[in-house]
Amino acid sequence: MRELLRLIREDFRTVGRNDPALKSPFELLFNYPGVWALFFYRISHALYTRGWILPSRIISAIAQFLTTVDIHPAAKLGERIFIDHATGIVIGETAEVGNDVLIYQQVTLGGVSLSKGKRHPTIGDGVIIGAGAKVLGNITVGDEAKIGANSVVIKDVPAGCTAVGVPARVARRIDNKAPLSHNIMPDIDRELFEYLLKRIAVLEHTLKSGDLETMQKQDCELEEIYRTFIKAMKE
Repeated sequence: MRELLRLIREDFRTVGRNDPALKSPFELLFNYPGVWALFFYRISHALYTRGWILPSRIISAIAQFLTTVDIHPAAKLGERIFIDHATGIVIGETAEVGNDVLIYQQVTLGGVSLSKGKRHPTIGDGVIIGAGAKVLGNITVGDEAKIGANSVVIKDVPAGCTAVGVPARVARRIDNKAPLSHNIMPDIDRELFEYLLKRIAVLEHTLKSGDLETMQKQDCELEEIYRTFIKAMKE
């Protein structure tokens, strides 16, 4: 019981540490469904792990009705999780979420299989999952990784990396000292498109001028850009 109360108190304190919009503790009662979703989850999870399956599912259903957040009581959630705005979030039965994770609205940690066993994602510590992102299947998102808004992640994301797109592709992490910021993301499609435009411009210039020496120099520069791009995608 003491551990349960400690986790609940920590959930409420986390809001104050992470949301500058909070002006008074009174606002927690009406304006933060995410913290109440976690409150109901902590209770239902405690009951579920003790074999009280039906009561835990009833509490979970009440929480879903009140908060629009669907967290299965069997899911394993760590400490200091902040669910911001908390509309339409789904966390499946075998999902595991680490400590200090930030989850925005419309996020799904779902499964892609009807078989029993581990079928939902594992989220590491310090991960930021942008609004509308879908993380699907028995995959792992490493510590301190970032998932871009509206991305669909179906493969593992290494620690410290950023995944963006549909389906999500992994790029090297962009250093960002603002812990709640999830707007600074690499635009992979734009980078590749700009590379292709530069390559075409070099070829057109060479056809018109016949300057092969300049073409070879620019081609080497573009090749280095391409190798750096591919390396970033693989890391």
